Amino acid sequence: MSTSGKDGASRRDFLKLAGTAAPAAVAAAALSGAQAEAAELPTGETRLQDTAHTRAYLESARF
Repeated sequence: MSTSGKDGASRRDFLKLAGTAAPAAVAAAALSGAQAEAAELPTGETRLQDTAHTRAYLESARF
């Protein structure tokens, strides 16, 4: 595979940049000093209902 004819960044260059940009973004967010707010938990109908199916799934998913 030769990329001598292509101009621009390759996938490998993109992955290198993405690998260094993500930790830098986390560090910048941590050092910004902004206070984070917790989201409210959903109430009512949006939570998982307690049924035999959900109990069986949760039992099978345990390690």
